Order: sequence, then structure tokens, then C-alpha cells
Amino acid sequence: MALDINPKDVKFYHYENIINDSLNKKGGRNYNWNGTPAVKRNKNSYQNTNYEMMMDYFSYTTDDKMDWKLENETKTSGQYTLQKATTNFGGRHWTAWFCKDINISEGPYKFRGLPGLIFELNDSRDNFIFKLVKSQKLEKTYDTSDFLESFGGKKPLNVKIVDLHKMMLQFYNDPMKELREKFDDVPPGTFQVGGKKITSKDQFKDMAKVMQDFIAKNYNPIDLTTAVIYPKIN
Repeated sequence: MALDINPKDVKFYHYENIINDSLNKKGGRNYNWNGTPAVKRNKNSYQNTNYEMMMDYFSYTTDDKMDWKLENETKTSGQYTLQKATTNFGGRHWTAWFCKDINISEGPYKFRGLPGLIFELNDSRDNFIFKLVKSQKLEKTYDTSDFLESFGGKKPLNVKIVDLHKMMLQFYNDPMKELREKFDDVPPGTFQVGGKKITSKDQFKDMAKVMQDFIAKNYNPIDLTTAVIYPKIN
């Protein structure tokens, strides 16, 4: 992940976007959204713009105020002394290690508000672990307009999170709908999905169940309080 701390705003996104962006500036067309969270906020603000890629590119805003408890425990990381802090956010208990000697009140994802830069952050289940591995001072703000504020030339559709959840549930309830509708438009015996020949619409039922099982098993958002509740499929 990359955390851009700019003079006016803060951005958090997958580091692969920087690599692809460098190739795209040389004429490439490398765009890959890997499902990790991407956010942008004004400096010293708890209001985040969240970016999501599903059937389309979407954005929605959230207010993410968090209350920290400063602990007396400290440890060293290289030449830096880090202090422990804890908070409850998004249905998870978080532990952060921040450096008071770096007067930047920011951190990964939506985490901010401590009297120093967050070096390490993890939830109590260790589902999410963030560690600062490299820092770099750039001469100017890095331009993310081609993969964050827009993605592949497409501006995000601004929606409410409840509307986004409705779309996620619609896809989950019928993940093969689009392919099933295309089935009638191709010559018999030529329709394939993942290299498998489809000769009957009944085959989509088993494929839908596999997709639903995969979604339910792998869905683990950082913020559990705004998570979609996927129903069990018999």
C-alpha cells in the first residue's frame, strides 16, 4: 500500500497503482483494481472519500472520527521511539505504534489523530497488519488522477454506501445473471466460461453456488460496522 501525505490531502491506495501508472505514462494500458481499500481525505479531516471498483467505478463519503487511548508502553524501531495507542473502530480493536518525533498526525487507511506518524497498526485478530517499510520525500505531489480520482479515464459514480450494498447483494443473489442472459445470443455449443463449455442454462446454477460460496468465505472488510450481510444460500 502507499500512503501519500500531501500539503493539502492524504491518499491511501495499492502500491501497484504507482507501478502501473509509470507504465501507462509511457503508453501502456495497465489498470488492475485488486480489491484493496482506497481513500482520500483533506489534511486534518476525518471525512474520507472511499473508492470502490465493482461493475463500475464508485465513490462514497464517510465520517470516520476515532478516539484514541494513549498507552505508556514504548518500543524502538530503528532510530525511532514508538508509543502505543489503542482504539475501537469499525467493529474491531486496533493497536497502533506512533512516533512523536515525526509531527504528522496521519496513518494508513482512515487512521489518524495521534500526536505523531503511525508506524505500525493491526487489529486484534491480525486480519489487517500495516507496517511502515519505506518513506520518501517527493519534490511535488504525486499525480493520482488517472487511477484514484478517475480510473482508466472513468470518473467514479458518487453513490451512498447503502446503494452500493444493494448492488453487492444483487450480484451475490444472482452472480451468473449477465452470463446467463448472453447464453441465448450465441450459437449452440460455443458458449464457454473459464474454458468450460456451457450447453444448458442449468449449468449456471452450480456455477452461481461456487461464486456465492467464494464471496461469502472471502468477504472480510476492514470496517465491520458497515459490512454487507450476505444471506446463506442453500
